[in-house]
Amino acid sequence: MNFEYNDKSRQLLDQVTAFMDEHIFPIEMEIYDFHHDPANLWVPAPQIEVLKEKAKAAGLWNLFLPVEYGEYSAGLTNLEYAPVAEQMGRVMWAAEVFNCSAPDTGNMEVLARYGNDEQKKQWLEPLLAGEIRSSYLMTEPQVASSDATNVETSIVRDGDEYVINGRKWWSSCVFDPRNKIYILMGKTNPEAGRHEQQSQVLIPAGTPGVEIVRPLRVLNDLHSPHGHAELRLTDVRVPASNLVLGEGRGFEIAQGRLGPGRIHHCMRLIGGAQRSLDIMCKRVNDRVAFGKKLSDQSSIRQEIAKSRCEIEQSRLLTLWTADRLDREGNKAAKDALAMAKITVPRMCQEVTDRAMQAHGGMGVCQDTPIPDFFSYARVVRLADGPDEVHMSQLGKLTIQQTLGG
Repeated sequence: MNFEYNDKSRQLLDQVTAFMDEHIFPIEMEIYDFHHDPANLWVPAPQIEVLKEKAKAAGLWNLFLPVEYGEYSAGLTNLEYAPVAEQMGRVMWAAEVFNCSAPDTGNMEVLARYGNDEQKKQWLEPLLAGEIRSSYLMTEPQVASSDATNVETSIVRDGDEYVINGRKWWSSCVFDPRNKIYILMGKTNPEAGRHEQQSQVLIPAGTPGVEIVRPLRVLNDLHSPHGHAELRLTDVRVPASNLVLGEGRGFEIAQGRLGPGRIHHCMRLIGGAQRSLDIMCKRVNDRVAFGKKLSDQSSIRQEIAKSRCEIEQSRLLTLWTADRLDREGNKAAKDALAMAKITVPRMCQEVTDRAMQAHGGMGVCQDTPIPDFFSYARVVRLADGPDEVHMSQLGKLTIQQTLGG
């Protein structure tokens, strides 16, 4: 089992690293301050669009897409993309510069895999070009949405239209003024089999009947300019041609979308954890307490050693998972995906917690990116399925595999 990066990955990694060193790290704090200024609520920092054009011109664009898609895709495998995504994860907003940020990546994969020619022309192409942004509307406040079959939002055929009614929340990117399209999951036939009741439909932003109820804070942060919203949909009408793939195919689409998204989160979280450890090492080497460098303290060295072990373990697990996704597909690699999804966010949370502790009061304020990495890791333990669901499914599968063997 060899996970040495191939020449393609190494070249792109060098290019992305150089790009970030030149363009992203120097303005990291400037972007943070802009997005946390109340006067700029829901306003994207103008530097981001400038950097997107630079990245596109450099060929560092849509690197996440695992298959060739015209002039827009680098055609990387998941395994080839992993080290590049990890590097992007070292700055919270960097992935957007390369058009590799959620929820757009998952939505582009949905449209690329399941959309018809008209849907691809109208929505996928501008997403691939980085001209617009998008949202994915699945989670609902009144049901346990960790089981996607629970969604209650109704999608009812009425002549040449579908009429949509329901509530959604944790709808990311709704507040971004560049957002032009929502992909919604709801039920077209509650009487069908459990996994054939759901469908997915495209709703253009600004469609009458779509009401933003409120923004949702993430650990008390609004995540401006993209944000997360609670929505109410009342008699929302869209053309029947906006249905994706067909009635009853919604659960199938969701499973196809979430697999790559989970592994992408893991890749970026490893980058955040690694950068937190790097910052921690510099801090303890420079800081003196009680007449002694922190780096000379045995307890600090142990924390650093544990962190390095955990990062390397998570990196190998993620590379193994990416390789299996490439060779076997989402369904066959679901055990590996579950292991990565359970392990990597917890690892990042542990590593960033140690890094914050080593910084003292500085560790929990805006002077380092470490608190943002901690928050990201904590959220991913719920996003795309909570830990408990993945552990339950992995445990069940492990028992079946053991007894079957």
